[in-house]
Amino acid sequence: MASLQSLKAPALLSKKTQKEIQEDDDEIIIDANALPTRPAQDDVAMEEDSTSADKPNFAPASKAELKTVTKGFRKIPIPLHRMSPLKRHWLEIYSPLVEHMKLQVRMNVKAKTVELKTSPSTEDDGALQKGADFVKAFALGFEVEDAMALLRLDDIYMDTFEIKDVKTLHGDHLARAIGRIAGRDGKTKFTIENASKTRIVLADTKIHILGSFQNIKIARDAVVSLILGSPPGKVYATLRTISARMKERF
Repeated sequence: MASLQSLKAPALLSKKTQKEIQEDDDEIIIDANALPTRPAQDDVAMEEDSTSADKPNFAPASKAELKTVTKGFRKIPIPLHRMSPLKRHWLEIYSPLVEHMKLQVRMNVKAKTVELKTSPSTEDDGALQKGADFVKAFALGFEVEDAMALLRLDDIYMDTFEIKDVKTLHGDHLARAIGRIAGRDGKTKFTIENASKTRIVLADTKIHILGSFQNIKIARDAVVSLILGSPPGKVYATLRTISARMKERF
C-alpha cells in the first residue's frame, strides 16, 4: 500500500526555496518607535479646519429681525345660521383679537365672512393662525369662552368627523345614533365633556371636538362607541376608569 507522502500533491516550490522565503519574512519586522510621528497639535488643527469648513458661520440675528412678523390675510366663512350669534357676540370676539393678538378684524356681512389681517403692531408670528382658528371654532358652534382657549394655549386643537365615517347609517338608525351621543337633555354629551376635559358640538351628522390631542382621542373613542351601538352605561364605566387614571397621572 502506497504511503501518504506519495499521495500528496507536488509542491510548486522546493523545500529549500520555501525555507528561504520564510526566513526573509521573519527578518522584515517594523519597529513602531522607528515610524515618524505627527504631533497632536496638527490633528487638532485639521479637525478644527474640517469642522469650520462643514458648518456655516452666521451672525446673530438682531432684535428687529426677531420681531418681524410675516404679513398675512385670512377669510373665515361663517355659516348662515351662525351670523346672528356672531353679531350678538361680536364685541366678545373682536376684543381679544385686537387687544391681545394685535390683529385687524372686519366682519363682511355681504360675503358672510370674517376677515383677519396682520398689523404693524402684531408681535406673535402665529397670531393670525390662532385668530383664524378662534373664529372658525365659533363658526362651528363652540361658545366664545371655550374657543378662547385656542388663543391662550398652544396645545389645543379641533377635530371634526361625521357619523358616516364611523358607520353608514340612514333614517331612524342615524337619528338614534345622534340621540345616543346627546343623551336625555344632553346628559351623555356633558358626561363625555367633563370626563375627557373637552368640548363637543353636535351639528347634524358632524361632530366637532375641542381640546388637547390626548383628550380629543378619549372623547372620540367614547363617541365612536356610542355610534357603533354600545350602551351608555358601558361608555360611562370606561370614561370613569380613564378619568381615574388621568387623576392619578397628575
